[in-house]
Amino acid sequence: MTVTSRNADLVGGRPVVPSRGALRPLGLGEVRITGGFWAARQQVNGDATLQHARSWMDRLGWIGNFTTGGLGSPDRRGREFSDSEVYKLVEAMAWEFARTGERDLVSGIEELTAAIASAQSPDGYLNTAFGREGQRPRYSDLASGHELYCTGHLLQAAVAAARTDVGTPLLDVARRAADHVCRTFGPDGVWGLCGHPEIEVALVELARLTGEQRYLDQAALFLERRGHRTLPPHHFGWAYSNDDVPVLTATVLRGHSVRSLYLACGAVDVAVENGDDELLAAVAEQFDRTLARRTYLTGGMGSRHEDEAFGDDFVLPADRAYSETCAGVAAVMLAWRLLLATGEGRYGDFIERVLYNVVATAIGDDGRSFFYANTLHQRVPTATLPGDEEQLGFGGGPRAPWFEVSCCLPNVARLLASLSTYLVTADDAGLRVHQYADAEVDTALADGRRVALTMRTDYPDDGVVTVRITRTDGGLWPLTLRVPRWADGAVLVTADGRRTVPAGDLVVRRDFAVGEEVRLELPVRPRFTRPDPRIDAVRGCVAVERGPVVFCAESVDGESGDLDALRVEVTAQPADDGGKVVVRAWFVVPAEAPWPYGAVEPALSTGTALLRLVPYHRWARRGPSTMRVWLPTT
Repeated sequence: MTVTSRNADLVGGRPVVPSRGALRPLGLGEVRITGGFWAARQQVNGDATLQHARSWMDRLGWIGNFTTGGLGSPDRRGREFSDSEVYKLVEAMAWEFARTGERDLVSGIEELTAAIASAQSPDGYLNTAFGREGQRPRYSDLASGHELYCTGHLLQAAVAAARTDVGTPLLDVARRAADHVCRTFGPDGVWGLCGHPEIEVALVELARLTGEQRYLDQAALFLERRGHRTLPPHHFGWAYSNDDVPVLTATVLRGHSVRSLYLACGAVDVAVENGDDELLAAVAEQFDRTLARRTYLTGGMGSRHEDEAFGDDFVLPADRAYSETCAGVAAVMLAWRLLLATGEGRYGDFIERVLYNVVATAIGDDGRSFFYANTLHQRVPTATLPGDEEQLGFGGGPRAPWFEVSCCLPNVARLLASLSTYLVTADDAGLRVHQYADAEVDTALADGRRVALTMRTDYPDDGVVTVRITRTDGGLWPLTLRVPRWADGAVLVTADGRRTVPAGDLVVRRDFAVGEEVRLELPVRPRFTRPDPRIDAVRGCVAVERGPVVFCAESVDGESGDLDALRVEVTAQPADDGGKVVVRAWFVVPAEAPWPYGAVEPALSTGTALLRLVPYHRWARRGPSTMRVWLPTT
């Protein structure tokens, strides 16, 4: 049965509002994270990260580009896509306002909206890097200019502002920009497309908000044009921009990771709105193959630094993992859309993996530094970076306060601000819980009955999740809980007793009473994980996971020795010492030689020791360090 969502404008807004699909996403007014792991990160995001991003964008002139002093000036600041970072910041501020009700955010959005609106041309075109005296002509570099990409982020910001009741003026700006795009690139316009997909997913969401069919049609048209080598030849190949084969006939995600994932998001959205089951199935199959062959243990995507791209199947080197933070955000966006469309709970498993091991890793504890790339093996100790210098390189090293390309920080900020909308959905009869956190839920079922519940947990440190019914209008309804694939031996406790449950979607259907509790006990004990033997780079290694969290060995202040010489013992499972994960290990120090190859491995063992591992999302927070996720065995 299909759950429609046009029949209710939910308080607080949601980033994705499909008109049909298996599941209906709940809004920020219906689900609120109240404590624990993610509440702390949302707090830092709201208190520090948003202002940090705003101050850097002011300092570097990215916001000033929109005003008279910067618009069309030869001194325009930042890369050609810097407009998009301002738009993502506005989107994050809108979701944060809906989450907290903080009125200062409204004035900030109004100020930025006024600046953005002042740069719009009478015909609706809006970009500060093209089209004015001394600049390149409009749309003269569709392959790399990012004009339509920037417009896409403008549309998403405007949708967020409109759904949170803080941005009618920005929506007016966005509609004029979208109308310009439709006139310019419509059926009777320029046969073109953007080298960096993003406009597609944004046009669909604008169509969902406004009901304007032309926006959806334009998104579908951009998708139809993709894959016919319309863009100029590129030194990274046509796959770099997913212009090598049509979306419908592709077999796997490839090329630039973020571009590929954003395009897939747009394809899912178009498929859902147009009832195109063939397109939806094609993208789902591409994603499945990508997960099976081109994804890191952390959920990170992209193994090539040079072009920020997917490698070939099973080319997943730990020490050259690019795993861009933006690709993590985009992967969550895609998995979420597939979850809503299909109702398949396994996508929730993947979202959980990315959240705890990419998104949570990226941002510093103070919210004012971040990783652009997320390596799985740091051979050279990270260095302390100055807090007032813009970094030019993107991969390796410590979290930096700002990068010349700072797409990742506002991307994570908008995801964290809207994160509660990814926890719970409604199906055709009840509620489904996909992510576990301290939270409060208050919504209406498909038949109009009002239900409310609280969720309490110390997840991911502890696997006990307690759901308590706080309101119900009576009658049977199903509560579905996700049991992760790793949770062998999970236990369900209800008024009917206690029983072991398998991985997958666990349905508890009852005439719930107020005060009734459902408890899920997930075994978060540490475990060894082994790679597919076709991943040459980590053959003979193991990783350690505990619940949804990937762990790593980290060398801080000489605590752990030379991690490149590390070997671990796998005859016994890792130990859980009060929430700390410990493995038995030793360091095999190779003999110095003039040539790094030989008939045998000359080495000297330093003896065994207990090695304490740390969650991967905690690495590089205690000072300069080396790190590795995959641990060689004997």
